[in-house]
Amino acid sequence: MQNEKFVVEGKNLPRLDIFLQEKFAEQSRSHIKNWITNNNVFVNGQVAKKSGQILKENDEVLVNVPQNIETKATPENLPLEIVFQDEFLAVINKPQGMVVHSGNGNFNGTLVNALLFHIKDLSGINGVLRPGIVHRLDKNTAGLLLVAKNDFAHIDLAKQIENKTCERKYLAILEGNVKQDSGIIETHIDRSTKNRTLMAVCDNEKGRVAITEYKVLERFENFCLVEFSLKTGRTHQIRVHCKEVLHHSIVGDTEYGGSVCKLIYKSDEKSLGQYLVAYKIKFVHPKTKKEMEFVIDLPEYFKILLEKLRKNLENH
Repeated sequence: MQNEKFVVEGKNLPRLDIFLQEKFAEQSRSHIKNWITNNNVFVNGQVAKKSGQILKENDEVLVNVPQNIETKATPENLPLEIVFQDEFLAVINKPQGMVVHSGNGNFNGTLVNALLFHIKDLSGINGVLRPGIVHRLDKNTAGLLLVAKNDFAHIDLAKQIENKTCERKYLAILEGNVKQDSGIIETHIDRSTKNRTLMAVCDNEKGRVAITEYKVLERFENFCLVEFSLKTGRTHQIRVHCKEVLHHSIVGDTEYGGSVCKLIYKSDEKSLGQYLVAYKIKFVHPKTKKEMEFVIDLPEYFKILLEKLRKNLENH
């Protein structure tokens, strides 16, 4: 077995099984429960007795991962756009279509594989499967991602995200036009009961709080450009809120009700993925305590659709 060790961060903490589900997103909840039942999970050196054990800040969780689970990422010479780096952290511009870390059969070609090749020093808090990963982006979401190069930086950056002092902004093109020009969405989110690979809005008792602020920047014929600001970082948060609360799915997000945009793709073509980009991030440097802000240019596919939408609006 391979040991995976995690340090619990933040004060509003979940149960043990939910915590591990986020760390091992590729595993079903039943697999996580079996690990706990079979005494493969330890909290502060003691065998975890219950899946529902409530964790505390700074708890150490050790998992003896079964041998049939891939336990170590390997370096791969993959293209990687490093927007900034120093001895403490790196800011990466992740392309659409790249998985952040291994899971669901993706053990190669991930951002972690590329990081291990291009950046030699990465924090070890998230174990050998996810070195340096402070937060994630979905496979088909492009944009800015923070990477920690040592544990000191990792803990500091993770606390900024937990305390909502790290500003993360996204741009998305939505189908239809959102009624309100701006607003704040607050729900609870958990794994969908119909499809365990997806998330859904749920009852307060089951899920975790998810807060998204939004602002409509441009309106087109049957589409709109919306800026989102994450106040929490739940899996698929923006995509779920677009579908289930705003009732306007992201263009190309076929998993959450979106369709292939006919302005870009022919009827027999598939979309590359959702038109969602993490375009801006602002945080305080763990060591220097200086505020740092990074903004990227939108990907070409995103700009092409915007140009088409603007031209269509002018012609009507």
